[in-house]
Amino acid sequence: MEDQFIKTATLIGDATRASILWNLLDGRAFTATELAVAVETSAQNISMHLGKLLEADLISVEKQGRHKYYRFSNKEVAYAVEAMVNLIPKPKVAVKKKSEEYPPIKYCRTCYDHLAGKIGVALADSLLEQKIIIEANGVFEISSEGIKWFSEFGINIEEAQKQKRIFLKPCLDWSERRNHIAGSVGAMLLNKMITEDWVRRIKDSRAVTITGKGEKELLRYFKIVV
Repeated sequence: MEDQFIKTATLIGDATRASILWNLLDGRAFTATELAVAVETSAQNISMHLGKLLEADLISVEKQGRHKYYRFSNKEVAYAVEAMVNLIPKPKVAVKKKSEEYPPIKYCRTCYDHLAGKIGVALADSLLEQKIIIEANGVFEISSEGIKWFSEFGINIEEAQKQKRIFLKPCLDWSERRNHIAGSVGAMLLNKMITEDWVRRIKDSRAVTITGKGEKELLRYFKIVV
């Protein structure tokens, strides 16, 4: 196990491969050419690095027509990459908390397939405060009242539990240093917000913008003032 850990850590520690994994946190699948542009390397070099990541099962590839698309092999790889960002030393200068002084990527962004940043953490705080979810020993669980709340909110908890992935988990936010919500429940929450136009993706960025409708609904359901 120790040898395998060292091998994986060394693999991720390469600057180009680390940059590839960081870009895949966008949640989309990328071609080798797109990744080469994103990490500023050659087509030959990107092919070598992608091959090593494929061999380690950190990414997967899917062929569609003439193109091959690369993405994380599973959700847990994405969560592990995001969690590594928390190893970056916290700035000594206090971060200003007003929303207009937050960079968009820190204020509201996607963390692979769920909501993160200041708004993502605020959403988790609201669900905990309302006792829709409860935290025990570092684990998130949905309360009996929460099951009813999610049903009325339009999220099928039984369907979320059937998915072959983590159901609900706290995910340490690298910019806020506190937990937001990951797992199938987190993904369903973000999907609802996108589908109902509460938030909109920003092209070529993990940051998302909150719409006027989103401001009203976040206040209504989660008591979040944007």
